[in-house]
Amino acid sequence: MYSPSGAGPRRTVLDGIDMTPLAWGAKTILVRFDLQAGSAIPSHHHPHEQTGFLVSGRLRLTIGAETVEAAAGASWSIPADVPHAAEALEPCVAVEVFTPVREDYLP
Repeated sequence: MYSPSGAGPRRTVLDGIDMTPLAWGAKTILVRFDLQAGSAIPSHHHPHEQTGFLVSGRLRLTIGAETVEAAAGASWSIPADVPHAAEALEPCVAVEVFTPVREDYLP
């Protein structure tokens, strides 16, 4: 699948957080997240492995028992079923890959 500028519609997933599916295949999905300053993703877990890259902004990221302040250029990998949370300290853009495909993120 080739996508020149995003394959799916942008939609709000949480207050202040929008998600755009960019590309997907049989085993992975690539997603863009736009987070407004002060928005938060509460602690949660899921059966998907999640690998991300912070394109811009600053993000407080908690993975398991570790909390870090991530700046643009930071990356992370979250194993399946590990609790994690995030808070946008300023406007952020993050790109993440999930495997297996998060069907709830498909257009």
